[in-house]
Amino acid sequence: MLGAIIGDIVGSRWEFNPTNDYNFELFSDENGFTDDTICTVAVADTLLHRSDNYGKFIHEWCRRYPNPMGGYGGRFAQWVRSDNPQPYNSFGNGAAMRVSPIGNWFDNREEVLEHARLSASCSHNHPEGIKGAQTVALSVLMAHKLREEIHYDICGMKELMGYATGMSHYDINIRKKDVENRFDETCQGTVPVALWIIYQSKGFEDAVRRAVSLGVDADTLGAIVGGIAEAIWGIPERIKEQALQFLPDEMKTVISIFYDQRG
Repeated sequence: MLGAIIGDIVGSRWEFNPTNDYNFELFSDENGFTDDTICTVAVADTLLHRSDNYGKFIHEWCRRYPNPMGGYGGRFAQWVRSDNPQPYNSFGNGAAMRVSPIGNWFDNREEVLEHARLSASCSHNHPEGIKGAQTVALSVLMAHKLREEIHYDICGMKELMGYATGMSHYDINIRKKDVENRFDETCQGTVPVALWIIYQSKGFEDAVRRAVSLGVDADTLGAIVGGIAEAIWGIPERIKEQALQFLPDEMKTVISIFYDQRG
């Protein structure tokens, strides 16, 4: 979960000012948390309350932070402002960027897929939105399970990608020139790219740098990649410490309790 938040914070200053510089400065006074972090914390808080009413918690957390860095997307902003928010058949990548806590929380595929569906469908109830969320959550779960069993060499990474693409049928045979600097806010345009980045990467920081420097939806791609990368490689302590400085105390409390309860 924290990996997704870090990916969001690192990518935040490049969301509307894209970069292709892999060696960019990770953190600066231009970084901050965006709606990706708010929604991820909300999903984690739902789980801490042993609830499956993700819409209630996401709505409440977004109402607490009505003007995050970068704002909310148009339709989702309407959803946040509504006193009776309803799903709006979206397949935007917002369904996938907030789901990583579910892959960390549950230990079996069936629960992960069902809760990923519930977390998406409160707003993003299009089949592609649900599939994007389920694919990311399942990737996080399987990354944890494989990490316990095998070293993440190329064979281990192939096995992980097999689980992710076997369910989603996403094609991750991607050429960089076909996706670089091409902004796509859909699940079907973002999640396969995130898996492709993970497959190439050698560690957490490398994965986040690859995501952010692709020149696309930097904070959200960073969040999706970061959530999976954490489950594979963990997070360097120095990056954790720097990222947490950008968060308000109530978010840090949720994160701390979440990891205390999950180990």
